[in-house]
Amino acid sequence: MTHKILVTGSTAYDLLLQSEGSFAEGLATQQLSSLSVAFLAQRFARHHGGTGANIAWNLRLLGEVPLLVSTVGEDGRPYCALLAERGIDTAYVQEVPGKSTATAIVATDSNARQITFFHPGADQYGSWPDLSGERDDLAHAIISPRDVVLMSQAAHWCQQFKVPYLFDPGQQILAFGEDELRRALEGSAGVVVNEYEWELLRGKLHCTEENIHLFTPLLIVTRGEHGVTYFNGGGACTVAPCTPEHILNPTGAGDAFRAGVLAGLRAGWDILQCVRLGAAMGSFAVEIEGTLIEALDPDRAWQRAQEAYGEKLPML
Repeated sequence: MTHKILVTGSTAYDLLLQSEGSFAEGLATQQLSSLSVAFLAQRFARHHGGTGANIAWNLRLLGEVPLLVSTVGEDGRPYCALLAERGIDTAYVQEVPGKSTATAIVATDSNARQITFFHPGADQYGSWPDLSGERDDLAHAIISPRDVVLMSQAAHWCQQFKVPYLFDPGQQILAFGEDELRRALEGSAGVVVNEYEWELLRGKLHCTEENIHLFTPLLIVTRGEHGVTYFNGGGACTVAPCTPEHILNPTGAGDAFRAGVLAGLRAGWDILQCVRLGAAMGSFAVEIEGTLIEALDPDRAWQRAQEAYGEKLPML
């Protein structure tokens, strides 16, 4: 039985800023043609992050076996060591000498709105590895935001070797050409985006919820406190959020959600069950300041999902 999950995406250091103000109010009075605005950030913290590393980390919390394909700079060795300590296979995490590891600067306001700057660092110089020897062990894959050339190469590899993959383009949607984006989407088992990213995607491909099935069989749109909506052959289904005990910072919740969905897919669950586990995982992620949950009690996660949805999830 194939059991590994291929995860490709960024490995990055996160600089997190928390503002007690409102970004929307600060921008509302600005002329965009001469934009000049500053926000006071009352809290600041450095953390490990990156879409690929975050998803792989959460998969390990669920007992899954992620195979991480990513890139770091010469300052990334301690991070790779941390990932390896947690049982994440880093054999295909490439180190690029003379370059720095990718860095994300994420600012969050009091209403959980976010403004992000991302420096790709070493990922701009990465290359796609030969994974042909791993194919027989791969059950599923996810292609998450990193250098768009590498994302396209990952999609082509998964199509060539018939590995079902979720396409998670994130805000790299803007960096894709329309044809590249269409090819990556058309070969996927599904696409997962947040509300803002969905608006970017539908604008670029001129598609709607009703005809997205012409590109991919499954669309998952995360909507924060409003839950998740997915669209497949059975039409649209909205899943209520899984309520956290408290909210500290939403950064990383989407990656935790994706890990839950992937774990369910690997176990052969239906998509509703996968989304519910994803929502439960996301609810734990918002309770911490960084993106890497230190520990997860599976019983508590399953209990939280049951409390939210009134039904038990199967075991993985």
